[in-house]
Amino acid sequence: MATTAGTPQGGIIRPALANWTLNGLETELIAHLGAKFGKSKAGKLKVGVVRYADDFVLTSGSKELLKTEIKPWIEAFLAVRGLRLSSAKTKIVHIDEGIDFLGWNFRKYSGTLLIKPSKKNMKAFYEKLRKTISDNIGAKQENLIRLLNPMLRGWAQYHSPVVAKEAFSTMESLLYWRLRRWAMRRHPKKTDSWIRDRYWRPTESGNRGFAADVVTKNGNKAMKELYSLPGTAIPRHTKIKGGYPPYDPQWELYGETLGQERKLKNMSYRREWARLYLDQRGLCALCGYEMNMETGWHDHHIEHRVAGGSEALGNRVLLHPNCHINVHANDLHVAKPVPA
Repeated sequence: MATTAGTPQGGIIRPALANWTLNGLETELIAHLGAKFGKSKAGKLKVGVVRYADDFVLTSGSKELLKTEIKPWIEAFLAVRGLRLSSAKTKIVHIDEGIDFLGWNFRKYSGTLLIKPSKKNMKAFYEKLRKTISDNIGAKQENLIRLLNPMLRGWAQYHSPVVAKEAFSTMESLLYWRLRRWAMRRHPKKTDSWIRDRYWRPTESGNRGFAADVVTKNGNKAMKELYSLPGTAIPRHTKIKGGYPPYDPQWELYGETLGQERKLKNMSYRREWARLYLDQRGLCALCGYEMNMETGWHDHHIEHRVAGGSEALGNRVLLHPNCHINVHANDLHVAKPVPA
């Protein structure tokens, strides 16, 4: 059947369709290399596949192997599925030259691999900031801050696991000058010192920041500050096991533990854990013994997420780590305790 239309750019169905279509790419390529060169030699070729939806990178210790063997195989794999490689986006480069992937630049500097926000990604984000500021030349300062903060926070958190301090400082500097132009256009007859004192206030950190006085819902006065990119923490990424299938019940425990480590950084999830802890009187939902900082605890989903279980508090309980392992190893059912 001829294709007359595709899915919208950025549509949520696109990643799912890409994963269904490209499923097997990694395993079939390794199997092909093993059949052609033998498993022992294939293992020494250092071939790796990293895929996110329809974007993927293939690595190898040999440029010739990528060009003459792997690329033709990929083209044949895609052709069976009615797809083809994009000539504009497909290239073979040495890691010392660097590659851009998912908004990051991967490159070795004197033998050390560094992952940084790509120049293309930074340029696109700055353009987004510039347009937002230009389109809101007449907006109140507090409203402009409300528009910019989610953008800044989201971009910073996306890049926080990589080497991004320099990129954050650069973007902060560019944003500062863009906001100065915004303020000067609003007050063309005012001096630089007046503009600085009007829009850049002393903050709790002791530095001046783009901030405005606001009135809270309770009628109290407060200060609304622009999100500080250089102040973003840089936590290192926790590597996920390559064979982890998020929809396999046998991996539910690993997925819950992985998710809990990430949620520790989120204040809203901490409040949820506090609620669960109080409702359970500080006791494990399986063994009934006390949980504390020494014993630790895990956040368990009564109905597993792979079976459609939700993130609602009614579907979650806290267990000792060992009790959590026992629940999944022996397929035990945990009842929701009656709230205290």
